[in-house]
Amino acid sequence: MTSRLPPLYALRAFEVAARYGSFTVAAQNLCITQSAVSRHVKTLEEHLDCPLFERKGPKLALTDAGRLLAQELESSFNAIENACATARRPKGTLRIKAPSTLTMRWLLGTLNKFQTANPTDQVQLTSAWMDVDSIDFRNEPFDCAVLLSSGDFPKDWGFIKLFDEWLVPVCAPSVQGREHWSIEHLALAELLHPSRDCRDWRRWLERQGQGDAVDWNEGKRFDTLEFGIAAAAAGHGVSIGDLALVGEQLQDGSLGLPIRTAVKTGDSYYLVWSQRHSEHHLLARVRDFLLANVPVIETRSIQMLE
Repeated sequence: MTSRLPPLYALRAFEVAARYGSFTVAAQNLCITQSAVSRHVKTLEEHLDCPLFERKGPKLALTDAGRLLAQELESSFNAIENACATARRPKGTLRIKAPSTLTMRWLLGTLNKFQTANPTDQVQLTSAWMDVDSIDFRNEPFDCAVLLSSGDFPKDWGFIKLFDEWLVPVCAPSVQGREHWSIEHLALAELLHPSRDCRDWRRWLERQGQGDAVDWNEGKRFDTLEFGIAAAAAGHGVSIGDLALVGEQLQDGSLGLPIRTAVKTGDSYYLVWSQRHSEHHLLARVRDFLLANVPVIETRSIQMLE
């Protein structure tokens, strides 16, 4: 069966050329000549007996067959690269993917404590910006991940809930002043959004039946919860924050709660893993350590709306 496959070098040259829409850029990436890329693509077209590019002068456009092949090859080469990364990694290393704000505000410090207590164990943490937390165990080189989710996971995943998400308004003490705010006061403030679609402020307001009391579409927008909280601490307005992740700043006084109402969103932080990685010797130990070190949420004098 393998004798019927096209040459690997031809498949790779085509995939890179299709990705960039240029033989010249593909040649630069592959460290070969442009004419070599052209020959490789021609070899592939002859092998498949169909055109993969429509050649219109210097411009390249994929045919329908080329577009389908390019999509499949991109996924396949990613899988090969991840398989090689797995083979290269130090024996026994547990690879974890996590969202950037959670990494900075809890996970990095917690895993550092684990490493200090277990110096011979190797945990490799990768922080990633994700608008919606996700992991593709088939195409990404990770053994497990910490994700914010509703808990609806594929059947072949294992998972355990770490802690719930509670949204609460936060701002600098200089912005808040000495009094606690009303919704009317909030309507006059500069809102800071930790996501571009403003979903966190919208959820917090709607959960209290106040969706129309504040124009939650207005205000400055950021890519991450971390940026929103940092802007709030710097006095630029009021951000929505996760009560579990702002505890230290509430204690040291760099952040305050202008409205002391926290809303449970229904999402939680989960440790998830593929069942094919479930036998990893470090997974159970790291899982138990994370569970034993979840953030302590201070709820005194805060109205908690479930």
